[in-house]
Formats: sequence, C-alpha cells, structure tokens
Amino acid sequence: MGKTIIPIGPYHPLLEEPEFFTLTVDGETVVDIDMRMGYNHRGIEKLSEGLVFDNSTFVVERICGICSTSHPWAFTRAVEDIFPMEVSMRAKYIRTIIAEGERIHSHLLWLGLAGHFLGYNTVFMWSWKLREEILDVMEILSGNRNSYAMFKPGGVRRDINAEDIPLCLKKIDSIVPTLIMLKKAVLDDPVLHARLKGVGVLSYQEAIDFSALGPTSRASGVARDVRKDSPYGAYQEMDWNMIVTQNGDVFDKAVVRILEMVESTNIMKYCLENLPDGEIDACIKDVLVGEGIGYVEAPRGETFHYVKSDGTNRPVRHKVRAPTFMNLPTYKATVIGQTISDATIILAAIDPCYCCTERVAVKNDKGKMLYNGQDLVRLSREKTEKMRQRMGG
Repeated sequence: MGKTIIPIGPYHPLLEEPEFFTLTVDGETVVDIDMRMGYNHRGIEKLSEGLVFDNSTFVVERICGICSTSHPWAFTRAVEDIFPMEVSMRAKYIRTIIAEGERIHSHLLWLGLAGHFLGYNTVFMWSWKLREEILDVMEILSGNRNSYAMFKPGGVRRDINAEDIPLCLKKIDSIVPTLIMLKKAVLDDPVLHARLKGVGVLSYQEAIDFSALGPTSRASGVARDVRKDSPYGAYQEMDWNMIVTQNGDVFDKAVVRILEMVESTNIMKYCLENLPDGEIDACIKDVLVGEGIGYVEAPRGETFHYVKSDGTNRPVRHKVRAPTFMNLPTYKATVIGQTISDATIILAAIDPCYCCTERVAVKNDKGKMLYNGQDLVRLSREKTEKMRQRMGG
C-alpha cells in the first residue's frame, strides 16, 4: 500500500513566503515530513560583494522586509569588528530604538496571522491595527515605515529630533494597554488553551540539539538572547527582562512574543527619554584588511553576518546566517506525531522567514559543482531574455 502524501505550499495563507512541505500521514496523524527550498533565492551575498561597504547596508536590509534593521545592524557590526573603533552612545541608543520598534511590529505581524489562521479574526484586526501605531513611530523617527536606511558602519545616517520624542512616547504609551489586553486574551482564553497548548512541543533538549534560536528556543526554556549574553547597542544601559517559558508548545511561543513586545516598549521609552548627546557617525574613511563578525538578536533569533575585507572599498566575502536557517529544521521534532490540522500552525510558530534562508548550489549526485555563481547569473539572464522575446518585449 502506497504512502499518503499531503502537500503544503509552496503557496499557503500561513506561509509568508514560498516553501514546499510534504506530509506523510497515517489517517489524521503526521508520520513524516520533508521540505523543498529554493523558490526565493536572490543572491544577496554576491550582490553585496559587488558594492562598496556603505551601499551594502541598503542591500542587506532588503534580505527581509520585516528584519530590515536586524540585517544591516549585524552587517555594520561585522564591518566595525574588522578594526578597533567606537560607535557613539547616541548612535547606539538610536540603533536600539529602531531595533525594538522592528521587534514589536514583527511580533504583531506574526500574532495577527496566527489569530487569523486560528479563526480569531479579532486578534488579527487588533494586532494589525496596533502595528500601524508602531509603524507611525518608525516613520517619524526614520522617514520610513519599513526599510529604514538608518544604519551605516560607524553609526547611523539620521539623528532623532528632540521635538519628535514626545509624540513618539505618546504613541508608544498608547499601544501598551492594547498589548496588555492581548496578553490577557491569550493567557485567559480557554479556546486558545485547547487549540495551542501541548501542540507542536519542542523540548528543551530538542531546542539545544537543533540549535534553535530566539522565541522558538526561549519558549522551550533555553535562556539565550544575544542582547543579554553578549550585550551591544544600549541594552546594557537599562534593566529589562528576558522572556523564557518552559513548555515549548505553540501557546508558549505566542506568550513569549507578546511579553517581549511589552519589554520592547519599555526599552524604546528608556532610550528616547535618556537619549545622550553627541555625534551619530564615526565617519569611517577606509576599511582595513581583515575579517569581522556581527550578530544581533532579531525578532526571530540571532542574525549573524561575516565580512572579509582585502583593504579595498568593498567586501571580498560576505556571509549571512538568518535565524530561520536554524529554527526551520525543528519541524522534524514538532510536526511528526501531530494531526494534519495542526501542522501549518506548528510550521508557522517559528515565524519563518524563508527568503532569508535560501541558498542555491547546483551539483551532480557525486557532489561535483555543475554551476558557479557566474553561471547562475548567466542562465538567469538568458531565461529572462527568452521570456522577454516570447512576450514580444
């Protein structure tokens, strides 16, 4: 008797980007799962290696529309790691404000999608309405609601005007009561308890074995957060709580994100109320020969960048590791043994960002490389030209 396979994707309402999962099922129970990637590879690292350091920040912030601060911050830290230098405290505070605003609107995006999928469209509408308020704050501070273009090696590109701070604080204060309401709604709702508790459990040991990151691991009791473990920016300048829960199920992953948003509002308010005076840019003239690493706690977990410089004005090697690259394989531990109806919310519970994770390598079955990066660019251009001619362009 053949296997029963149920496909999910590559396009699905709860998958923010294309990804293809195949569930092997026995009745209503998932007995195995596999996945296929490669729908969204954009060659960001190779593009970055063709740009000057300053322009690479604009490319890496487009790795992910939601993490448009995490990637440029990790990249600038990697460049600043190549040679001893000090970023001003004012720039560090501004970087921290923007990063926590990103964390809030990213978690609200996830919460709204999760609520919609579970049939709680009230949660969906409240979350996305609330998200507009924090996006307004980001627009006031940076001029943009996403892709803020604030970061550069040595500091930030844009200062915060003192006259904008009261309005930003007022807007941040205005979202806190609704965040508290959402927290109570999730913590007290018996239907959500029945729907999410004990679903898609990732144990503490499994989180360690898979090297899971961010809220995915903290919901399993792993008390790791780059902001605490290796402080950067202004995080060591204030008291704030790392949110850790113990059950590892989808419910706890939601709880961690909601409580983290409350912490993020406190961090943003502290930084705005205590913004130090000073310069915002170290005005780096040259990048020396060397290698550097940069890492930050993105909404989904640790984002890591590696940069190698040969002393010219552009990186000769740029490597990116997004948190989904580490969190995605946990589906092997969380989906198998669960029901088909729970599979998609479990997959979505890691808040996946697939395009951050995509890689392309073309090899034969003996491991020999068939196409290098230049070959793939050539093939892509040839295909685009054929499409253009077919469409009469």
